[in-house]
Amino acid sequence: MMSSDYLKMVKPCWKPSYEDEDSGRIDGLLWYKDLGPHVYGDFSMALVQANSIMEDQCQLESGPLSSSNSGPHGTFVGVYDGHGGPETARFINDNLFQNLKRFASEHHEMSENVIRKAFAATEDDFLSLVKKEWPSKPNMASVGSCCLVGLICNGLLYISNVGDSRAVLGRAQRGTREVSAIQVSMEHNANIESVRDELHSLHPHDPQIVVLKHKVWRVKGIIQVSRAIGDAYLKKAEFNREPLASKFRLPEPFEEPIISAEPSILVHKLYPEDQFLIFASDGLWEHLSNEEAVDIVQNYPRHVRIHFSLHFGIIVLKPFLLWQHK
Repeated sequence: MMSSDYLKMVKPCWKPSYEDEDSGRIDGLLWYKDLGPHVYGDFSMALVQANSIMEDQCQLESGPLSSSNSGPHGTFVGVYDGHGGPETARFINDNLFQNLKRFASEHHEMSENVIRKAFAATEDDFLSLVKKEWPSKPNMASVGSCCLVGLICNGLLYISNVGDSRAVLGRAQRGTREVSAIQVSMEHNANIESVRDELHSLHPHDPQIVVLKHKVWRVKGIIQVSRAIGDAYLKKAEFNREPLASKFRLPEPFEEPIISAEPSILVHKLYPEDQFLIFASDGLWEHLSNEEAVDIVQNYPRHVRIHFSLHFGIIVLKPFLLWQHK
């Protein structure tokens, strides 16, 4: 059960939904779509601008998952939490799904291998763009994005993630009306001990691979996430120099990438007990536990806006998307 204080915190953010609405709505810095159909059920989507420039994107595609109509069909969900600027998240939004369809056509199926190839191609293409733009836009080398993707295809759920966004599954308990929260993604944030251990293992000769600054662990004292698309300055030494801004330049040269764009992938068979999924960037999870988020969706469906935008004087929630399975 949710406390009365918790309800007071989120209730001002709810408004009635309009199920006959075909397009999204704008409410100040919030863009939202309350309910819409996809191949397997309904979805709700929201984008909240937390910075002076919208650095984030979210995406839903439903139908063919390959370039051929005879290929796999399903639903694609993407939440792209940008940092340093909007360019990487926009690039992912324009290219990742198309790369996925291309590799699914080549392999005639949806698989972990197809997803990894789509992530790698998107990363390589963006780094090529950074190199092309380097003479006129050197700060493109410091722009990156977390990338959380969900795919529902042939009764399987594929969750792929780089960065610290999160996907949570709401699963009904048999014989009760309770719905439990199951985290179905792996996060890559240096504040997690296992992530720091991984970084130390990958960079055994660098005692400064993670640094505690102002009570927050950061990779090289700069960035919290250990995996992301973009952030070329931490992957290719050719960008670790002027005219890149000094706050991004490392004092020591490096040969191997410091962070990566390799996604963690989970494959889950969907069952009738699996009720819904919540995809969200870290802005949501800093203020709600998995259980609290699932509780809201379970207890306040349809008649309220179920993408719980949170306000604390400033908007702290970055984009997220909810997919509900029937």
